[in-house]
Amino acid sequence: MFDKLFPPKKMMLPGGKIVLQKRSRTPLVVLILAVCTVLSAQFTNFSFPVLFDRIHEFFTIINKMIPPDWGSLSGIWSPLLDTIKMSLLGSIIGAWIALPVAVAASSNIVQSRIVIIISKALLSLLRTLPTLVSALIATFVFGLGSMAGTVAIMLFTISYVGKLLYEQIENVDMGAFEAMESLGMTRLEAFRFAVLPQVLPGYISTSLYCFEGNVRYAAILGLVGAGGIGLLINEGLGWRDYPAVGMIILVLIVTVYAIERVSEHFRKKLI
Repeated sequence: MFDKLFPPKKMMLPGGKIVLQKRSRTPLVVLILAVCTVLSAQFTNFSFPVLFDRIHEFFTIINKMIPPDWGSLSGIWSPLLDTIKMSLLGSIIGAWIALPVAVAASSNIVQSRIVIIISKALLSLLRTLPTLVSALIATFVFGLGSMAGTVAIMLFTISYVGKLLYEQIENVDMGAFEAMESLGMTRLEAFRFAVLPQVLPGYISTSLYCFEGNVRYAAILGLVGAGGIGLLINEGLGWRDYPAVGMIILVLIVTVYAIERVSEHFRKKLI
């Protein structure tokens, strides 16, 4: 359709041959994106003038956090450890559960179409559910505290790792798997020796990357009573104690950065 509206440009090569050069689609793409941006702003009542007029208030709050309240540092360590423990435990349990779920969702391993559909639907449902919402539901089931936060992180890890893992499984070379089946191995045994070694580095790397993100997610789960350092953030914002909140954020930045560096080191070793 585009080539019919904007016919290709004829160009003559030095040898005398005439070739057709297609018109660039960049102007059309830019125009479509601009129209979509304007329509989206109208539908959502988003105002660019208000954004530019009020953006300085964000930096006003940041300025109130500087310098941070170093006196509140002693009360941060225990909730910070709870946050890390929630993230670590939820990530480990979620990654372990994600493995069989991902296998059940892999069309090249499982022959039952019903099992595949149910497994993929479960992973899609868990990905659709925001972590804060699952944490809020968990607080009603397990009560306030770190237990609810751990369950929420576990559910997110299952959905994230499971989705990426079953895609890796479906894209592996099935030659060794089929050869082992022809030798008399069961599908589970063939998966163990032929497919798992191929996806294991990616599986561990994805789990480590998910753990990095879970530390950040766990920091805000306290907003719904799911324990961790988020409780202190919520309390500090409620009392407008911005220097204390600044101290919490500073500690979180250092902690997350340290975890990311260590995790990245191990992921590079695996890939």
